[in-house]
Amino acid sequence: MIFWMAAAVGLAIAYLLGSIPTGYLAGKLLKGIDMRQHGSKSTGATNVLRTLGKWPASMVLLVDVLKGVGAIAFARWFCLWLSTVPSATPPTALDLQSSEPWAVCLAGLAVLLGHSRSVWLNFTGGKSVATGLGVLLAMSWPVGLGAAVVFGAALAISRIVSLSSMLAALTAMALVCGLEQPLPYRLLVIAGGVYVIVRHRANFQRLLAGTEPRLGKIA
Repeated sequence: MIFWMAAAVGLAIAYLLGSIPTGYLAGKLLKGIDMRQHGSKSTGATNVLRTLGKWPASMVLLVDVLKGVGAIAFARWFCLWLSTVPSATPPTALDLQSSEPWAVCLAGLAVLLGHSRSVWLNFTGGKSVATGLGVLLAMSWPVGLGAAVVFGAALAISRIVSLSSMLAALTAMALVCGLEQPLPYRLLVIAGGVYVIVRHRANFQRLLAGTEPRLGKIA
């Protein structure tokens, strides 16, 4: 029982880490505005760039990436710590060392959900792209680097953040399936990639209609 309670607390911490509303706080602290009432009404770094400028957007992007990194690092540390607690004995069929990839998978999903459905913002938030990149880099840096390169190249060519984000998500899914990665990592990236793409469904419709704004224009 103690083991499962500890696992639930660990997931809650990953979710709350993701829930830190970086873009919303930037709007409130710098201009006293609610980012959900401006631009694309998202609290992500792209809307912060359009509304507040480059430096605030850069800081929001960095912190959001670090949220993903932190959630994965915490999951790995938590598994190690849990193995040293005598009263938190796992079920006999479960080995803590071999279950670490599953802990990473669940923590990654929790931090993505927290970023896009923040408890502090009435379960609204960003589209989990930057936080997802942090998860990828901490989980498997080749997958994260590949996704980042595709994002950067697509953005340089198209100047459309949403298109670049969806292409990066597809790239991450392809890489995690093509490289030697544990099954939980593959499930995390596939589920997270699909989630990011679904979060961009309105952008996808605007892309089809030719009305999606390019970087530097108001959404």
